[in-house]
Amino acid sequence: MEILDFFAGSPLLQVIASALLGLIVGSFLNVVIHRLPVMMMRDWRLQCHELQGTAPASDDLKPFNLNTPRSRCPGCNHAIEAWENIPLVSYLLLRGRCKECSQPISIRYPLTEALTALLSVLVVWHFGFSPQAAAALLLTWALICLTFIDLEHQLLPDGITLPLLWLGLGLSLFDLFTDPATAIIGAMTGYLSLWSVYILFKLLTGKEGMGHGDFKLLALFGAWLGWQAIPLIIVLSSLAGSIVGVALILLRRHERDIPIPFGPYLAAAGWIVLMWGDSMTEAYLNWTGYY
Repeated sequence: MEILDFFAGSPLLQVIASALLGLIVGSFLNVVIHRLPVMMMRDWRLQCHELQGTAPASDDLKPFNLNTPRSRCPGCNHAIEAWENIPLVSYLLLRGRCKECSQPISIRYPLTEALTALLSVLVVWHFGFSPQAAAALLLTWALICLTFIDLEHQLLPDGITLPLLWLGLGLSLFDLFTDPATAIIGAMTGYLSLWSVYILFKLLTGKEGMGHGDFKLLALFGAWLGWQAIPLIIVLSSLAGSIVGVALILLRRHERDIPIPFGPYLAAAGWIVLMWGDSMTEAYLNWTGYY
């Protein structure tokens, strides 16, 4: 209790601790971002072989999870040593290249670590030393993971979204961010709103304009923040997605027929509403004269 009281009474210590924690968690998120999609692909291939009655490739039978095998350089297969895995520091010491073969290390690794540290500090600064901060940190880390996986693979794994959705409903029992009724309606509203758009678009064009993971991600936010947050999240994510999509097409860096993942925009919008949704809504109502 004395340690908790000491942290609670020192905002500076909270910021330092949350930044260091964010760096450590960011390093782990890099592992999840890289390995979880591979684990999913391997599992799908094994299921296909089982249904077809064929033998899987030997590589698919080797242990592969978040802990095994040891991390290695994709270029020269050099086993990553402990000192090469220090968040941010190792990337700077190695000058962004493998120690053995000098192959460039993806900028995503230090970016994830720095982003996780920054957002962790903002969460703790905003919510203080509280249960809300602990829950918001967990959600923030999950959103970072989902964002980078969707950007690289256009996947929003159920193994992340569904547990967080249920956790949001569970937290509503303690009125941490919203009450149970609002959370349940929020989850339903979040899922059905994007599902309806998906069905309508498919009926009109015969194409699938959105992945099912997007429905679950918005349902997650509804469970955490309540149905009132859904319209603002949709507006913010659609606005950001439209601006980026149009910019990519105009700059000719993206073909019109190549899908753009919507999950990162949903994740960013949901996180902003988690942090400042009430203030944004109040400012809008004051501006429009409803208050």
